[in-house]
Amino acid sequence: MTGSATQGIKTVLHPVSDLAKAKEVYAALLGASPQTDSSYYVGFEVEGQQIGLVPGGGPQGMTSPVAYWHVPDIEVKLAEVTAAGATVKEPVRDVGGGRLVATVTDPDGNVLGLLQDR
Repeated sequence: MTGSATQGIKTVLHPVSDLAKAKEVYAALLGASPQTDSSYYVGFEVEGQQIGLVPGGGPQGMTSPVAYWHVPDIEVKLAEVTAAGATVKEPVRDVGGGRLVATVTDPDGNVLGLLQDR
């Protein structure tokens, strides 16, 4: 298999209906306070994993957790996975701090996230 390798799943975003309640549950689960705590995103970093809570599924309308594969070049990886049969759900966008994200669906409709830090 050729193409660019991923750096693994390091980020998982969870849509939540009540951010305050979810923050308490995840803080207890992870044994840590959030590193990012805003009205539109609460983020925890534990053991190299980033766990994010997104109220109402955020602008992308998530209805279930989405695992984000970290990649060195998001445009290259997006082209590779779509050529292999994935469908673009959300094109590449800058979410701030030099972070680019995109989502695709596999042939069964599962949502896969791609993430590149610049």
